[in-house]
Order: sequence, then C-alpha cells, then structure tokens
Amino acid sequence: MPKTIAIGSQSFSDIRKENCFFIDKTLFIKDWWENKDSVTLITRPRRFGKTLNLDMLNCFFSTKYKDRAELFEGLKIWEYEEYRKMQGTYPVIFLSFAGIKECDYESAVYGISRNISKLYADNAYLMTSPKLLESEKREIKKRAEKIERYEIPYTINELCSYISKHYCGKKVIIFLDEYDTPLQEAYVNGYWNEMSGLIRSLFNNTFKTNENLSRAVLTGITRVSKESMFSDLNNLELCTMSSEKYKEYFGFTEKEVFKAMDEYGYKNREEVKYWYDGFTIGTEHAMYNPWSIINFLDKGIFAPYWSNTSSNNLAGKLIKEGSKNIKIDFQTLLEGGTIIKKIDTEMVFSRLSSDEDAVWSLLVSSGYMKPISQSGKKSEITITNYEVRQMFESLVEDWFGEESSDYNDFIRALLKGNVYEMNKTMNELSLSMFSS
Repeated sequence: MPKTIAIGSQSFSDIRKENCFFIDKTLFIKDWWENKDSVTLITRPRRFGKTLNLDMLNCFFSTKYKDRAELFEGLKIWEYEEYRKMQGTYPVIFLSFAGIKECDYESAVYGISRNISKLYADNAYLMTSPKLLESEKREIKKRAEKIERYEIPYTINELCSYISKHYCGKKVIIFLDEYDTPLQEAYVNGYWNEMSGLIRSLFNNTFKTNENLSRAVLTGITRVSKESMFSDLNNLELCTMSSEKYKEYFGFTEKEVFKAMDEYGYKNREEVKYWYDGFTIGTEHAMYNPWSIINFLDKGIFAPYWSNTSSNNLAGKLIKEGSKNIKIDFQTLLEGGTIIKKIDTEMVFSRLSSDEDAVWSLLVSSGYMKPISQSGKKSEITITNYEVRQMFESLVEDWFGEESSDYNDFIRALLKGNVYEMNKTMNELSLSMFSS
C-alpha cells in the first residue's frame, strides 16, 4: 500500500516519524560534508525542497537529535558507518527568513530581530552552562527577550561564541533558509537600500568574521549579486540552477517521478511531463517541482499547484511595470514562442528597473522561464511548462480585470505597438481629468 502523502509538511522528523511519502535525498548530507566548503549558497525556485533538505541536515548534525538515529535508519546515508557515528554530534543554528514579508522596513527589521531572539530562547540551556560567565548569561537572557536594530548584525556571531564555549570549543554549523525573502520584499515595497545594508552587515559578521563557524548552508530563490550582498565573502560556494553540484538533490528527477507514479497507480506519464516537466539543473534536463508532483500524486488531478502557492508579486510587478519591449516579448512567450536574451544567474536588484536582461534573468532563476539553447552569452528561453503558462494567463486576466477600461485600451494598444490608439487613449484620459 502506498505511503500517505503529507501535503505541506517541511519537517523531516515528522515525515519520517509518521512514515509518510519521502524520496530519499540523504546522500546530499555526504556530498555536502565531503566537499568541505565553508559557506554554500544553493538557489532553486520555490517549493523545490530547500526547506525540507535543510531540516534534514539539521536533524542529522544537530546535538538536539543525538538520540534520533531512527530518523535515518533504512535511508542511503545510513549505509556509511562513519556517518552513522557523526549523526547528532554538532551544535547547529537553524534560522529561516521565510516569514519576513513585510511592506515596510521597520516591520521587516522587527521580524528579523524576533527570529534571532527565538534562536537565543531555543538555546536557553546556555543560561545554566558552567562554561559561561554570568555577564554572558545575562546577555543571552536579554537577547532572548528583545534585540535592538543596531545589535542585529552581531547577534548570530555572538551566539555562536556562546554555543562553542559551552561545547568546549566545538564550532557551530549554521543553516539559513530563504535568505533572500526579505530582500525580494524590500525591492517590491521600496526599501531595498536599507534592507540590503542590514543583511550585508549581518552576513559579514555571521559568515566571514565568525571564528566559531564550522560550515554553513544558505538557500534561496535568487542569487543576489556578490557586489550588493556578498562583497566581503570570499569563502562562498555558489550553486545555482546552472551548477552541476547537488543537481539531483533539490527537485525530483524524472526517474523518481515515474517510480512514484507507478507506486500510486498512475499511467499518464506524457501528461505529467506536459504539465510539470521543464526545469533544468546543471545537465539534468528533466527536473520536476516536488510540490506539484506530490499534490498530483495525492489528488490525481492535473492543476497548477506550484503557481498557486504564492502571489508571484515580483514576477507580476516586473512584467506589468516593464517596458513595451518586455510586454511584447511576454506576449510572444504566452503564444508559445521563444525569445533570445542574455541570461545572468547573478541577480542585481538595482538593475531590474533599467536592464531588461536582468528581468528575464530573474524569471529564469526563479523557474518561470527555461533556457532551451545557448549561443555565446545569449540564451533562447521559453515558459517552463503548461502549469507556469496557466499562472501567467491568470495574471494577465487579473491585470485587465482590476484596471479601468481606458487603461486596458492603452495596454492593448501598447502591446500592438499602435501609436495612434495610444495617443487617442491618452488624449481622452487628459480631457476627462483636467479642465478644458
């Protein structure tokens, strides 16, 4: 009998404890550890298993799970004796910025400070540690209650020093999930400069000047440029959608999808490919979004599951507010065509309003578009699959539904390049708005 599918569960321990559907990605633990990179940034589209994989790493390494070997028994990593001995032996800090989706800077700062305060509260055992000074214990207690904005850049570094001291000098592993969520929200809502400055300072203190850091993994959707975010980090290993490293560990391969379909009694492989195939990671050309696949396996119904999990604010904003050329190219894509663009996997948010290639680069790295061929620095791109196409069609319908008829007439004329109709509509709008 097929295992129960736990929709929305991102907890590795819950999935294993309840014996739910799980595709074994535990060799990621071995590969990551043996690569010995100090700080690893892995970017993948949303709902690609980033949070679950980080939680898996946390359950494997953290001392909090030292008596939970049963979580890994029967999985691929457990075939290696040296890794069985390693399970549950490291102090770990696990932090997520997934919930930092605020409309203003002050609220976002408060959200980050609360997340870090919770880290201090989660390590309350330090307040009774015989290895720490009384002044250090008072600092931990204070920060578990409240962290001021000016303290944020130094707090994780200092927490690492307290934890390492408690563990007699053993260094700390840090996992940070969705590092770029507050940055994307800052761009969409107009406080990018303030937020990028804060995050840059936090990352410099946490990942570069932190002498108590063993290793770290960051995950996100976009690779924010080194100049704007990681300028001080010369120890950063970048693994994007074009990288070979860890290509099979985030997302489902076609072999894994078809095996799961056989297990649950589904035969319509070509329709599954039409709806959900299309993602390319490194040289792996048939990757699937896990969220869409597990929902299909659970319900047996084809639907745009992935595209319905988010408001798609940034993608919609870039196309809706983009230039005439962007809208014309977008129409070509909606009609099933392709466009040729220069794609750069390094994201520079400050260029989005002035560089059309930057817009398409973000849409590719976010999974909305896929490259199908490359010539020099240019790539031929198209919409990833039928599921994403449906999402974009719904976005367009919403745009035309929420605006006035005059605005819609203007956009239609713009998309067609009809200067006469554009002028006519603007004249009519001017006459209705101003005294004449």
